[in-house]
Amino acid sequence: MDRYVYFFGNKHADGDVSMKNILGGKGAGLAEMTNLGIRVPAGFTITTDVCTYYYEHDKKYPDELQAEVKDNIKKMEEAMGSKFGDVKNPLLVSVRSGARVSMPGMMDTVLNLGLNDDTVKGLIKKSGNRRFAYDTYRRFVQMFSNVVLGIDSSIMESILENKKKEKSVKNDSELSYNDLESLVTEFKNVVKKEKGADFPNDPEEQLWMGISAVFESWNVPRAITYRKLNKIPENWGTAVNVVSMVYGNMGETSATGVAFSRNPSTGENGFYGEYLINAQGEDVVAGIRTPQPINELSKKNPDEVSLETVMPAVYKELLEYAGLLEKHYKDMLDLEFTIQEGMLYMLQVRTGKRTAKAAVKIAVDMEKEGLIDKKTAILRIDPYSIAQLMYPAVDLSSKRDVLAKGLPASPGAASGEVVFSAEEAEEEVKKGKKVILVRMETSPEDIHGMSVSEGILTARGGMTSHAAVVARGMGKCAVTGCSVLEINGKQGEITAGKRVIKRGDIITLNGSNGEVYSGYVKMITPEINEDFKTIMKFAGGFRKLYVRANADTPEDAKVARNYGAEGIGLCRTEHMFFKGDRIKAVREMILSDTAEERQKALAKLLPMQKSDFLELYEEMKGYSVNIRLLDPPLHEFLPKTEKDIKELSEIMGISYEKLKSKTISLHEINPMLGHRGCRLGVSYPEIYEMQVQAIMEAACEFHKNGNKIIPEIMIPVVGIYEEIRLLKELTDRKAKEVMQKYGTKLKYLVGTMIELPRACMVADEIAKEAEFFSFGTNDLTQTTFGFSRDDIGAFLPDYLNKNILKADPFMELDRNGVGELMKIAANKGKAARTDIKLGICGEHGGDPSSIEFCHNLNLNYVSCSPYRVPVAIISAAQASIKAAKL
Repeated sequence: MDRYVYFFGNKHADGDVSMKNILGGKGAGLAEMTNLGIRVPAGFTITTDVCTYYYEHDKKYPDELQAEVKDNIKKMEEAMGSKFGDVKNPLLVSVRSGARVSMPGMMDTVLNLGLNDDTVKGLIKKSGNRRFAYDTYRRFVQMFSNVVLGIDSSIMESILENKKKEKSVKNDSELSYNDLESLVTEFKNVVKKEKGADFPNDPEEQLWMGISAVFESWNVPRAITYRKLNKIPENWGTAVNVVSMVYGNMGETSATGVAFSRNPSTGENGFYGEYLINAQGEDVVAGIRTPQPINELSKKNPDEVSLETVMPAVYKELLEYAGLLEKHYKDMLDLEFTIQEGMLYMLQVRTGKRTAKAAVKIAVDMEKEGLIDKKTAILRIDPYSIAQLMYPAVDLSSKRDVLAKGLPASPGAASGEVVFSAEEAEEEVKKGKKVILVRMETSPEDIHGMSVSEGILTARGGMTSHAAVVARGMGKCAVTGCSVLEINGKQGEITAGKRVIKRGDIITLNGSNGEVYSGYVKMITPEINEDFKTIMKFAGGFRKLYVRANADTPEDAKVARNYGAEGIGLCRTEHMFFKGDRIKAVREMILSDTAEERQKALAKLLPMQKSDFLELYEEMKGYSVNIRLLDPPLHEFLPKTEKDIKELSEIMGISYEKLKSKTISLHEINPMLGHRGCRLGVSYPEIYEMQVQAIMEAACEFHKNGNKIIPEIMIPVVGIYEEIRLLKELTDRKAKEVMQKYGTKLKYLVGTMIELPRACMVADEIAKEAEFFSFGTNDLTQTTFGFSRDDIGAFLPDYLNKNILKADPFMELDRNGVGELMKIAANKGKAARTDIKLGICGEHGGDPSSIEFCHNLNLNYVSCSPYRVPVAIISAAQASIKAAKL
């Protein structure tokens, strides 16, 4: 018989940390802490297998589950010395989710389950604290009504706010037990009105309703969105953890909090966190009250009171637990705890979400401390987020109009128009705008708006609130707990003192110091620090793939070299044609009627192209520079509108009729598959001759000055052997002429971009001439799927939502289709030419998953945009380390 429930309590657990796949991260953590002798309230975990069964069997449970749950409740009762549903000595429980990877706030939780009008009396008698008992009862009815019964949370929140206004108090903790008792009655009346039935009173019924609600939350929209953003498989499912309640809301000697073994924003090695006196865990995470710092080191202002000061003995024990757990897990940890009347209980341990900056520092520091080795340090870096280190920061020397200051919850800087809801954020971004999402506090339902916003600003919540944790995980700039702001989403305005900011106004966030500015503020790119250099050095020692950059300008090339690029994998020469006034010479060439006229125009372009290549060679001294000959169809260089055609005809002294006629004659129904790439070289060989001459003259001059450079001349859109044979012959002839002219010899290569399915199938023929293949996976994806990269946005969301596609094929390489074609091409190419060089230069060259595929395919290099070079370096090292483990 399959086992579905695992117990933990009394310093023994049925499971351990190795069982994360079936116990989920939370359940495995609770079991591991129990086995380590750390004080954890007793409980049990229902496995992820049950979640899978639940969805595969029309939301029914395995026959054995009910009996297993009943047996484990008895074990809990024995461990805690109280009884579930008992009117004299009631055991209350929390029901919490727990996927195998952390999904903070994305799924549901129910606390204080087991209360009714009878058991609350037992809780009063047991605790001797009537106010605590009714505060707990109020919390339970409010949370259960929303999470399990599906009643809009704003209804009961509004009743609570009105009660506080009526009693002239600011915080929930200031309400009396009479106030709280009346709230329970009012909340139950809401349930009766909204659901047409009484609030469920049977604790066992409450428990199973709670368990089902948590399993249901695996497929709520916010959880689905988070899984897609973080590439979490939907078939993993969640576990359910039923844990004995311990209470942080029993008065001034009770508290709840969240802590990190190191700073999750900066990576500094110091205990870090927040807590609230007389509260429950959801108060901290949901940002309902702005918490206090956990220690003196974390204090931002002298008015704050730390746990270290208020409860020094408890703080010391918490610090010891954190140290023990970090050494055990060998990673930065996120800890949740509750203090019940001076007694510390640990409720969760998991790997802490961190910014890219913190991830790098923590990995480097832990390697220095001997906790982990270099390979582990590299594997700890999320390559998708490493680009955050290149995000802009506010230029503190520039003029800034400070509106307010909150907590620096997630670093970086962001400017955008103010919006007040996740839906509004999505709508405005679709219009091409950049937005800052402004909320009192965010909730998991805001995930879709947070993901498209430039930054997030909240009036409530601390450094460990939902907004802070999710923003850090996404690499979004965030400022939280900005309590001076009065946010009125309905009116569409923010009040900061005497100033009013309205919907659509521009604000800037500084996630490094928590400041909020009016309007745009000058930003700067941060410098690479020593930790970043160290992790890149670690990565260089393990990767087999070389990393190049796609760069068309010396500025891009310089950035790429600074980030560690080892050459240029794609220089798009057509981009150079728009520089300065050279477009005139290009258009003159296009409008020419004879080869002689074209050559005359091309002679004007020759010195310009040569100068471009010299500048690139200078930045890439000693490396290969792959230069693609002209690729786009000629009509792209001509004006489109009547106004622009008339304007150009006047500038060039050509009749409007002739210019319009030429534009019409060059127009193509499907230019992507039209007269472009090598087809231009076949029709107009003088264009490619000029480009080859410029490439080789620049290389010969560079070489004669004592510098090394290896030009790679790439002929695009080849699909037929005769195309590459003809144009390779042209290239070699022109290169030989130039080298003879300069009296020098240098190494150069001629190859092709593989971007057509036919090219993959006849790669052995093409390799007879081509000395390298560079996979142009942008166009190879288009021609394999028959998708237009420019138009896929209209239907891609439907394909993703209906699981027709698992990912955007233009962002993550399609291994089954495009990848198989690449395998065919690579194998055929190597069979025909053993020393053929293989690389990739599409957008996939900067995608970690695609880079892993390229490593496994034994390519020589990947090439990506300059700012993604560090991503590629880390990804290449990780691919190598993972492959060695297989």
